[in-house]
Amino acid sequence: MTGLFLLFLLSALGLALKVPRRLIWGILAVVCAAFVAAHALFAEPTHPLRAMIGGSLAGWVGLGVVAGVVLTYRWGLAKLRARAAQPEQKAPQGPFSEAELNRYARHILLREVGGPGQKRLKAARVLVVGAGGLGAPVLLYLGAAGVGAIGVIDPDTVSASNLQRQVLYRDADIGKPKVFAAQAALLAQNPFIKIRPYHRAFTPEIAAELLTEYDLVLDGTDNFETRQAVNRACVAAGKPLISGAIAQWEGQLSLYDPAKGAPCLACVFPTAPAPGLAPDCAQAGVMGALPGIIGAMMAAEAIKEIVQAGQSLRGTLLIHDALWAESRRIAIKRAPTCPVCSTAT
Repeated sequence: MTGLFLLFLLSALGLALKVPRRLIWGILAVVCAAFVAAHALFAEPTHPLRAMIGGSLAGWVGLGVVAGVVLTYRWGLAKLRARAAQPEQKAPQGPFSEAELNRYARHILLREVGGPGQKRLKAARVLVVGAGGLGAPVLLYLGAAGVGAIGVIDPDTVSASNLQRQVLYRDADIGKPKVFAAQAALLAQNPFIKIRPYHRAFTPEIAAELLTEYDLVLDGTDNFETRQAVNRACVAAGKPLISGAIAQWEGQLSLYDPAKGAPCLACVFPTAPAPGLAPDCAQAGVMGALPGIIGAMMAAEAIKEIVQAGQSLRGTLLIHDALWAESRRIAIKRAPTCPVCSTAT
């Protein structure tokens, strides 16, 4: 019986009896040490004990060194894995139920989000202005991401022509106010969030009071006047604004935030386009998936802003052409004479 066969036999017997692996490794280490000692103490090559064990002193020492290196590597790797997993396990404890942890697990696994980022999402208060083409995907993804409080303001009702692109709604929602249909859909998707519906238009009269309830605003409305009203309110309140727009095959978005040195919407688009130059979707049409693309980008920018991850679109206008599958980034700057933000900060 050679020494290697004995080691193999001890390993197989330990595994068969379900002996803890640490104990098996300990026994094997003791036996190997005994083999090394036997070779060192009995120098005669023909000694019966050396002949029974087999091998040589250098061979058994080398085997021990290799086994030690492997075991040290495995131990170090286990420690690193335990350290990497620790924040994801500990950070979310407290404000999250087990069901929420399961729901947001893929977010929590992200290094840039983790438990602390998911807590920030749950504590966030976001206002979505417009529950149409852009608002629908924005609301879906913010709700699914676990944004704790979402306000949605829109005066319209669901119509049959909306269903081609506003995937938040169903045929049974036709005729219902969009904000209430959105509330029902989002709570059905995620019961752990709060939805605050405002079935009315966004006007300067209610803007200041409304924005005090929120930390971030997303605007997906389809007319210049409302966009400018939202922009003025956000500048006055010092709140960041993610604004998007779409037409036919092309969309754009940016994060406007003069409080942090970025331009406001009026810096880039100070005046309304000439009549007929920028027709809305009802006049010019829109490819059904385009609002989903731009709306998902807006939601992604909102999530990044809340968890403070990556590079934001402050100072950048992102333009996406779906017809040619091209995206362009244009640097934008504050206008020194902007009537909205030049004296606001």
